[in-house]
Amino acid sequence: MLRIDEISGIVVDNSIRIHRDLGPGLLESVYETVLVGSLQRQGMKVDRQLPVAIQFDGMVFDCAFKMDLLVDDQLVIEIKSVERLANLHAKQLLTYLRLAGRTVGLLLNFSGETMKEGIRRVVNNHPSR
Repeated sequence: MLRIDEISGIVVDNSIRIHRDLGPGLLESVYETVLVGSLQRQGMKVDRQLPVAIQFDGMVFDCAFKMDLLVDDQLVIEIKSVERLANLHAKQLLTYLRLAGRTVGLLLNFSGETMKEGIRRVVNNHPSR
């Protein structure tokens, strides 16, 4: 199994290539579809629109939200196609990480001039090794 930093690197490399080839301005679902195909072609396990249950006050809500992507059962990906990432987007991903019991996520915004400016790594109690 690949380490989380290796998985992140592969996702970032693929995202940059997709952005370079397709350019900005498409719907999030298009970038999601292409990224999934690209990662799967490289032999990675990718779950798409994965429902996540939450518990609150003794109740369980089976499909409280859906993760855009979960790569190799470790890395949560939230895909955006917005003019500019806001702090709210990072908070949303951090909440997803916490509720899903995951430690690292990538926020990918495909609408920027370059993909590099649209990548944010979000960490939830990830050990620094």
